[in-house]
Amino acid sequence: MTNREQALAGKVALVTGAGRGIGRAIAIAYAGAGAAVCCAARTRAQVEAVAAEVEAGGGQALAAATDVADASSVERAVAATAARFGGLDILVINAGISPPKSEVAAIDAAVWSETIAINLTGAYLCARAAIPHLRARGGGKIITIGSGMGHRGAADSSAYCVSKAGLWMFTRVLGMELRGDNISVNELIPGPVNTAMTPASPTGEPGIPDGEWFKEPEEVAPLALFLATAPDGGPTAQSFSLMRRDG
Repeated sequence: MTNREQALAGKVALVTGAGRGIGRAIAIAYAGAGAAVCCAARTRAQVEAVAAEVEAGGGQALAAATDVADASSVERAVAATAARFGGLDILVINAGISPPKSEVAAIDAAVWSETIAINLTGAYLCARAAIPHLRARGGGKIITIGSGMGHRGAADSSAYCVSKAGLWMFTRVLGMELRGDNISVNELIPGPVNTAMTPASPTGEPGIPDGEWFKEPEEVAPLALFLATAPDGGPTAQSFSLMRRDG
């Protein structure tokens, strides 16, 4: 293999929401670049299947059934990753949900709370658990998977938009806090992707401009690889987008 193909050799990554879609694509891409990968998600069967796929391709993988909204579950996954592979270098905060469209006056409070708990509080819990391990390695990368809807908003999607807007601010603040630790924190905005969350053409969907690039999960992986392989001391507290436009 070329040096480019093994750009993550010796690195350890934990990817949340790795059982399918974007998380699965990133986990497989990182493993292909030489990283040992913990595949974390709520559905055990899904992460076990992804880990088996990585290992069948010659990579190293760990499957961790993880609820990112539960602090103990997150801490177990991070600790298991560090114990199995000797540390942690890269955290991809990808797990998230998007509830059915509903205006603010009608959305159920439990649905709102669950969305914030997974998409935003879950990011905090993952980062908090990972930071000591990243510091122990002398640096690392945290990549949050954001959304254009977290930057511009969209009617009938308040819980999702607010959670992603909060994630973007969390990314910036955490990037500032960890700059001195040689840990970069950046947001990756995939734009519309063919996943269980957006399984059909996004034309006319709230918050998605007409003519957007509707892509496959594997087309997000190169940007995730770029952020994971950026030089230490490189960009931090920044947003990197695969959307054609933000308006």
